[in-house]
Amino acid sequence: MIKTSPPRPRQLRIVSLAAAGLLVASVLVASPSNAQVAPQSAPSATVDVANTIPGVDEIVSSPNLRQIANVPKVAPLDATNSDIAFQGKYAFAGNYNGFVIYDISRPSAPQVVSRVLCPGSQNDISIHGDLLFLSTDSPRSDDSCNSTGLPATEKQSWEGIKVFDIKNKANPRYIKSVETACGSHTHTLVPGKDRKNIYLYVSSYSPRAEFPDCQPPHDSISIIKVPLKKPTDASVVSTPNLFPDGGFGGSETGSATTGCHDITAYPEKDLAAGACMGDGILLDIRNREAPRVINRVRDTVNFAFWHSATFNNRGTKVIFTDELGGGGAATCNEEVGPDRGADAIYDITGRGDARKMVFKSYYKIPRNNADTENCVAHNGSLIPVLGRDIMVQAWYQGGISVWDFTDSANPKEIAFWERGPLSNDQFVGGGTWSAYYYNGHIYSNDMVKGLDVLELNDWRTWTANLVRYKELNVQTQPSYLSW
Repeated sequence: MIKTSPPRPRQLRIVSLAAAGLLVASVLVASPSNAQVAPQSAPSATVDVANTIPGVDEIVSSPNLRQIANVPKVAPLDATNSDIAFQGKYAFAGNYNGFVIYDISRPSAPQVVSRVLCPGSQNDISIHGDLLFLSTDSPRSDDSCNSTGLPATEKQSWEGIKVFDIKNKANPRYIKSVETACGSHTHTLVPGKDRKNIYLYVSSYSPRAEFPDCQPPHDSISIIKVPLKKPTDASVVSTPNLFPDGGFGGSETGSATTGCHDITAYPEKDLAAGACMGDGILLDIRNREAPRVINRVRDTVNFAFWHSATFNNRGTKVIFTDELGGGGAATCNEEVGPDRGADAIYDITGRGDARKMVFKSYYKIPRNNADTENCVAHNGSLIPVLGRDIMVQAWYQGGISVWDFTDSANPKEIAFWERGPLSNDQFVGGGTWSAYYYNGHIYSNDMVKGLDVLELNDWRTWTANLVRYKELNVQTQPSYLSW
């Protein structure tokens, strides 16, 4: 077993790939968006990332997990990086100012194909065929990519989903928008059973009486139906109320339920798991337009904010993350302890509508981080390993953790990687937003330092190299093997 206490720090020189002048034509995308594919700088010499990006770049890791590439952020997409989706040889990385398409055919040398400027946090992202979807959860003056920020108290403000045609990866075209109540903090792509449509389960929360389009109670999600032959006809087809009783009312330790933060679907099993602020829910999604809650759990002792979910491959377990502090606090220090800002592991028992989630244990990275580092459980994905339940997960400045939850009651870390704090003297937010396994490598979108690519070499995970996805949206969980 790998020791989980940090080894002696080792300094690495990581070559900047973005500074090498990755080529893209500068064009203006056709209306309705005027989304701009950002021009690239001229070629220049390679440089040391530690000298071009602010902060300490001391990298500490277990022997079996190493970084093999980094692509720093470049203006105008130099805002906060967010989620990632994958298709073939491409990675699609969200940024609060738009998104970046990378060619990852050589994981050790990702190439920027295009940068699309389209502000609207968080720009949560998903892919299906030639379509790309972005979430906007900040009120904008309109639905264009030239919009400006606007108070949510103004009726004309816009939030929702933007749809792009990405058939030409070097020149994505914005083709459609769909406004949703309370915007779209995240969304989950769910394929229709007829293969003619896909659905987006749009999650949002925190209504206020003074918001014309987002007033309490808000205990629902918005479901958008996208006809694949005519995606410009996409529209909201239902807004199911998941909490007719109002959900959890909140407490000193936990958030009140006023919507959902994130939903992970397992379409092959007609299941979904919702992380909904104060509640964790299990959903039957056989009817894609009318998901039903079949079980609900709460943790009024240790969980503060139910953030996201991950199933194991057999659909017999679900992991919920707690984003204590909202991702902007130092919650991996000794004071907070191992059970808060952690993952909660639940076994799923029973069948059909009698299925229940049974709590088994918590998992948190077994290292204390400094008070200058934001650190808490965040986005991760299952690693497609035969016979074991293993996932990789982002912890902001806590770095990346690979952990085994085959024994639900006794999860264990098997690998880790982190680069150290952005500042040793004062609190500075940053770190990895999403860490996902895709076709042999781990890809991390660091909020400050750009795209990282890591290589995992461990005897417990080697069978994952046999699995290849054509497309991966992590919140649309695929089945990789049956046994």
